[in-house]
Amino acid sequence: MDIAPLFQSAPTPYRDASAHAAATRSRPASGFTLIEVLITVAVVAILAAVALPSYTDYVTRSKLVDATTSLSDLRVRLEQQFLDARQYPTSCIALAAGPAPAGKIYLPASKYFTVTCALTATTYTITATGNAAQNMAGFVYTVDQNNNRKTTGLPSGWSGAGASSTCWINRKNGDC
Repeated sequence: MDIAPLFQSAPTPYRDASAHAAATRSRPASGFTLIEVLITVAVVAILAAVALPSYTDYVTRSKLVDATTSLSDLRVRLEQQFLDARQYPTSCIALAAGPAPAGKIYLPASKYFTVTCALTATTYTITATGNAAQNMAGFVYTVDQNNNRKTTGLPSGWSGAGASSTCWINRKNGDC
């Protein structure tokens, strides 16, 4: 029995070995090397480490607009009521359809903050408190009848809140 045919290589589409070698040399290698992939992964990781905290701060600051807008809206409506009746309403109530009952005013709808008010005939204080379910826990903003704006509470990592606050803080460093 002749075993030589068993060890012969499979036929190639090339007539001879030099044609096969020339065809192999002329084709550029395709794909990526391991080092190229590792460098790309490292660059993406560094960019993500820098961008993610900035993005998170940006999203938080965009939610703070909900509080300041709600406070400003209710303040304007309270002042309109005072101009019309020479006194503020007796209470704030949850938003409903139709006009507010006599002596009452609707609270603004807010997704990220709970808005409350304390009223007398000649004074008021409106408070917006951040909802923990919306990642806004710790934020507390107020405004009164003299348009004194205060930040009375901020989450850890933020600065500037307290009795001496004279604005609505919207940046971690305490800027208004």
